[in-house]
Amino acid sequence: MTERALRLGTRRSKLAMAQSGHVADAVRQLTGRPVELVEITTYGDTSREHLAQIGGTGVFVAALRDALLAGEVDFAVHSLKDLPTAQHPDLVLAAIPSREDPRDVLIAREGLALDRLPEGARVGTGSPRRMAQLHAYARNHGLDITCVPIRGNVDTRVGYVRAGELDAVVLAAAGLNRIGGTDELLGGLSAEPLAVDTVLPAPGQGALAVECLASNTELVAALAPLDDPHTRAAVTAERSLLAALEAGCSAPVGALADLLADDPGHGQVVTEMRLRGVVGTTDGSTLVQLSTTGPVPTSHDEAMALGRELADEMLAKGAAGLMGERAL
Repeated sequence: MTERALRLGTRRSKLAMAQSGHVADAVRQLTGRPVELVEITTYGDTSREHLAQIGGTGVFVAALRDALLAGEVDFAVHSLKDLPTAQHPDLVLAAIPSREDPRDVLIAREGLALDRLPEGARVGTGSPRRMAQLHAYARNHGLDITCVPIRGNVDTRVGYVRAGELDAVVLAAAGLNRIGGTDELLGGLSAEPLAVDTVLPAPGQGALAVECLASNTELVAALAPLDDPHTRAAVTAERSLLAALEAGCSAPVGALADLLADDPGHGQVVTEMRLRGVVGTTDGSTLVQLSTTGPVPTSHDEAMALGRELADEMLAKGAAGLMGERAL
């Protein structure tokens, strides 16, 4: 008798379907069971308001979690940067697979790059984090740019540049890579990965979260081999920083934990983790940007401690006053 198909809850967007499709393939190979995608529309997908006004990227998660709790799906795939930092008491992150490229990418009119944007360039992004760092870069390099709030899927955002409404837009590299067909999508536009020293990504950017009911111990165990321990340690530290700053996922906070090898030329023995964080005003006039380095965390608690340690230093430097409304 054939086992019942596992139901994977996913948002309907092209990117979400691509991400969930990758996970579904991995779960089929891992378990030998069929996996079907269950498309769920979230409030974040239907609302036309700016994300910061409707509760940040967490609005993409609520409907998927409701479906999990109601037993309508067996597990769900989220972009990790969309997840609220507080873990739901009845759910568990069964796996955080190996991370994609965490960087942001500037998609611009042909031949343009960040340091060659014309005077008064209009750059589309709905992210206060990106706005803060792009404006700071412009101030430091004598550029004059205006960040224009936009929403929509990847095709829509790229379309603003192609139509000449905007000079550039900023997107996550991971999303472009997962959708595939980038050459066809961009068709003649320039794509410049932004150095993390210029624009630090959102906490958890580039990583996926595979979530299911904590009580479904059989499925939790079956999904566990999809987990990448280094990615989990890194994003746990980043999200701990965000939580300790008491900032929501729409706050102008960037964070990235990366692994440092003691001898990159010979075997890359990973010995340390560096965590970088940034908080800024959206006009770029003030940034608090710090980093800390420590042993690679070997437990959840150690990764959390690394994030809290850097957050404390950032708060001491005035980070709290730069975030607008703080989460209660």
